[in-house]
Amino acid sequence: MNSADALKRAVRWGLGHGLPGGLMRIAARRGDLQGRMSTQAERVSTRDLVPLMDEIRAAGTMARWRLGHITVDHEAVRETLSSNDVHAGFIFEDGTLLGKLGRWAKRDGVNPVESPSLLAVEPPDHTRYRRLVTRVFTARAVEKLRVRTEQIASDLLDQLPADRPVDLVESYCARLPVEVISEILGVPQQDRDLVLRLGGGAAPSLDMGLSWRDFREVESSLDEFDAWLGEHLAHLRRHPGDDLFSQLVQASDEGGQLNERELKATAGLVLAAGFETTVNLLGNGIRLLDEHPEQLRLLRAEPDRWANAVEEILRFDPPVLLTGRQVSRDIEITGQRLKEAELVITVLAGANRDPKVFEDPDRFDIQRANARDHLSFSAGRHYCLGAALARMEGEVGLRALYDRFGGVELLPGAERRSTRILRGWANLPARLTLADRTELTDVVSAAS
Repeated sequence: MNSADALKRAVRWGLGHGLPGGLMRIAARRGDLQGRMSTQAERVSTRDLVPLMDEIRAAGTMARWRLGHITVDHEAVRETLSSNDVHAGFIFEDGTLLGKLGRWAKRDGVNPVESPSLLAVEPPDHTRYRRLVTRVFTARAVEKLRVRTEQIASDLLDQLPADRPVDLVESYCARLPVEVISEILGVPQQDRDLVLRLGGGAAPSLDMGLSWRDFREVESSLDEFDAWLGEHLAHLRRHPGDDLFSQLVQASDEGGQLNERELKATAGLVLAAGFETTVNLLGNGIRLLDEHPEQLRLLRAEPDRWANAVEEILRFDPPVLLTGRQVSRDIEITGQRLKEAELVITVLAGANRDPKVFEDPDRFDIQRANARDHLSFSAGRHYCLGAALARMEGEVGLRALYDRFGGVELLPGAERRSTRILRGWANLPARLTLADRTELTDVVSAAS
């Protein structure tokens, strides 16, 4: 890396992590609600954050923090995320010194939190990018993948040892979604471990306030991911297939739909996001069912409840904690006035526990009639592209695991991921016991 690139990296860290991280820590010490949310969220469960969410709720529909508002109100979160006057990403004013530095130091390669990533652009670019990939992730298209997903899950479960410790995140929760999304996108088998490693390495880029060391590791993963994407897309130009990546390359080359940087940003985000949400959903679900064995017994007795169980897992312990927006002009949200350029932090996990929407919201209940009303996949034009795929993989993956193994005993040593925005488990040590069909029949009969 030359000196100019090193300086740009240092500026990116300072603007995106060093400065906001320092401000958040100072704000937290002074009682600022968003500062406390940012500093308390690392390596703790959503349950541990409930007291702070309740405090934010008590402070009003749109509680104040140093740079704007923070909300855990279901209606306010949904309206904010759906508003055309509230935009993704935080943008420094162009005419300021910070704005000029930000433009100069912007990454040349893939970055999920910078334009032209789908997470950071607005219409018309967002509409153009999203239109190219939406057809692959419709509910109808995803349902056609169910049988193949069931086969992948079965193959992975065949490899799990019974009666000796195994890490379920490494061996199953991460492997299932990366295999599925890789098939959709045409990633060769020999590259899938690399994609999994690089995706995990880049995941903390969604957080603010990374240390310099963590930031450099994230940048290294993004650089390697960018290089791999370039090689893979070049290969697909020479040897196109029926996969989405090949279709994106062909559409871009023939119609100028996406330039090379836009193509890599779109392809990279779809690939990484295609397994990040689901690995957390599966891990969180396993942990919740271990903590609520009566709910698991009900699922074994009434397997038709698995789809709703996935919705309740998403509501109770969502894969994404919060997302930020910036107001583009003076507006009102749920009757609250917001000023241009103010930042709004929408706490998805808090909206999912709004007592005005969910009765007894701190109870995990797979029979909850309105569990699907959660906002774990966001809302509006930035609604998660892979929501239907994640739901299907969650249902297939969890049901297959518990059908195969009558005993799923979690062992000491589980650790949560260090990321604050993405919520899940880094590892889940477990001991598995193969299902005894006679015993399972007795369990089902007793539950009935």
